[in-house]
Amino acid sequence: MGFTCSQIGEVTNDGILNFYMHGNLEASLPAYELVLGGGAPQNDRPYEVPSYFEKIKAFDINTIAEPTNLKAIAEQIITIPNIASKRWIYTQYDSMVGTGNASTNAPSDAAIVLAKPTNKALALTTDCNSRYVFADPYKGAMIAVAEAARNIVCSGGEPLGVTNCLNFGNPFDPQVYYQFVHAIKGMGEACRKFDTPVTGGNVSFYNQGPDGAVYPTPTIGMVGLLNNANDKMTMDFKQEGDEIYLIGTQHNDINSSEYLHKICGIEFSPAPYFDIDEELHIQKSIKKMIDHKLIESAHDVSEGGLFVTLMESCFNKNLGINVSHDAAKESIRKDAYWFGEAQSRVVVSVRKENRNDFVQLLEKVEPLECTYLGTVTNGNINMNMEDWGNMSEWKGKYAEAIENMMK
Repeated sequence: MGFTCSQIGEVTNDGILNFYMHGNLEASLPAYELVLGGGAPQNDRPYEVPSYFEKIKAFDINTIAEPTNLKAIAEQIITIPNIASKRWIYTQYDSMVGTGNASTNAPSDAAIVLAKPTNKALALTTDCNSRYVFADPYKGAMIAVAEAARNIVCSGGEPLGVTNCLNFGNPFDPQVYYQFVHAIKGMGEACRKFDTPVTGGNVSFYNQGPDGAVYPTPTIGMVGLLNNANDKMTMDFKQEGDEIYLIGTQHNDINSSEYLHKICGIEFSPAPYFDIDEELHIQKSIKKMIDHKLIESAHDVSEGGLFVTLMESCFNKNLGINVSHDAAKESIRKDAYWFGEAQSRVVVSVRKENRNDFVQLLEKVEPLECTYLGTVTNGNINMNMEDWGNMSEWKGKYAEAIENMMK
């Protein structure tokens, strides 16, 4: 069988791209400055600070009554659509196409896909909390990148690169364009910090209706690499008796949390606590723990706060927790301690026989706050010395919420 082959041009040394049609020069472009060097023409549109920022600045945590019944709040939070299990939806699709999925029975913060025929694997994740970006476009976009990197690191991978899907309202609205400009700046700074170049993406404008624009949503898709697929770290607790630790600092912060938004009904509040240098330090420390095989699980704290992170770590093996902490001693509200969404926190579990090596590693790295939370149980849930029932009850609430909503 023969193949058709035609000459379509030739390489020159003048750095110019010349395009001809029927022998006529139709376009001439400088290759490096315009095409490769980012020198495309720019449209500098006017923008202004959104007027709703005044409502965000006016938020005062002290105006929110601290709950007295944490269990009742937790039962509501675990059924919020953003938090509840999506298993009912994704199990309707074949997750084993090509048998490359390594996350089906051993969940991790990022999806792990085998890179056959090597023993390497890719870690894949998409992240963006649009409520954070709405509250602070610059910080919110940084958090989207940071959380993506955190999910890959907690899965044992090394972040490599980013693609994005940027969803905003009408760019001719100066307040919408302010969101866009500052989200891009925040995304750029975070990508440089985590050494994850943006390889591509797209922008979708005019996403709005009669009630106004959608929350600004610069979705981050990130890929990472595991040099050995066997080094994958999962998010689930492994066995009764393992010790549970929180890596990172707790803050008296309920800003833009699911708890504040859905339970307390507050739409306008600042973005949660975030420090990019602290975040990078946490991620490097978690990577060392995984590389030295000192932890049994790692799961980052995100939507729903520490409580949801602990519960999600229990579900896969139907284990429970015995945790207790007096947040009042640290001047932290109980709702902020358990349901706040301050960034740069990871829950890990450690075998008792690895405790000394784990502590020694913590002492070697730069100052890193680590809090002992409690232990893994055989299925009972004990919070602050109170019996909260067994894991099957909580798993049922978590699993049924989306299914009931979709019926």
